[in-house]
Amino acid sequence: MSTLAEPRAIASVSLADADKDPDAFAAAIGSSFERYGFAIINNHGIAPELIKRAEAAAKAFFALPENVKRGYKLPNAGGQRGYTPFGVETAKGATQHDLKEFWHVGRELPPGDPLRQFMPDNIWPREIADFEATFSELYSAFETAGLRVLSAIARHLKLPPDWFEDTVENGNSILRLLHYPPIGPDAPGVRAGAHEDINTITLLLGAEEAGLELLDRDGRWLPVSPHEGELVINVGDMLQRLTNHQLKSTTHRVVNPPPERRGKARYSMPFFLHFRPDFRIKTLPQCVDAAHPDRYPQSITADEYLMERLREIKLV
Repeated sequence: MSTLAEPRAIASVSLADADKDPDAFAAAIGSSFERYGFAIINNHGIAPELIKRAEAAAKAFFALPENVKRGYKLPNAGGQRGYTPFGVETAKGATQHDLKEFWHVGRELPPGDPLRQFMPDNIWPREIADFEATFSELYSAFETAGLRVLSAIARHLKLPPDWFEDTVENGNSILRLLHYPPIGPDAPGVRAGAHEDINTITLLLGAEEAGLELLDRDGRWLPVSPHEGELVINVGDMLQRLTNHQLKSTTHRVVNPPPERRGKARYSMPFFLHFRPDFRIKTLPQCVDAAHPDRYPQSITADEYLMERLREIKLV
């Protein structure tokens, strides 16, 4: 188990340092994940021009008429591809739905691949010319950045730096395009209710607009405030389970803006990096000791875990 001193704030680090001093970078990001479950990363390698193209394409889609957008809602897909309308997703245990709509892009696998059974085909809106090309490119860029973060996590856990590569190869990762529309003064609920992420790690672009908060262990909500273009990274439930809670999947939410900003929409793009569907999540031995007995003696596949959680948040 880790013996590093606790950081006094969420780590804000440069991914370029992962090459210059990989051990120091791993210590900084790993200790932040242990204490807060979150870190902020700059110099992440996702081109600013690609981010701008993606933001423009997402805004163009969400500006389409409601009946056009709903034409891309797939029946019986659990929201895993295409469009999910406003008012559907509900945080686990919540009674009010979130104040958002979103689009999902997933992995493309060739015909005959045995993992295709877990991953429906993508659909693409015909109305936005460069939508498919832009988000296919962004998906790949997120995956590249995510693998570098996972390499640092592996170092922090005293694993080989490439340990996670096989676990996430052809993983069921999802790129989500999020739109939180302007809201009125009496809006029910919040933009995104308090929740934890299901997956391995989440990489988030577009959190510069205030609202993202994490629940600290003393019960206070702390703002997560990246600069423009920076990535917010957080630990998901699958990685928390794998590490026997050494790395924290922290509760977080997106609160409604102050009155003077309620007329503004909020957009963001999280990438939910997942293990391969058939990867068996089994507690790492180095994360178990007398003071930290194994919380999960029964292992579970990543797909079994995902389906269990999608039912809980009312997407299936």
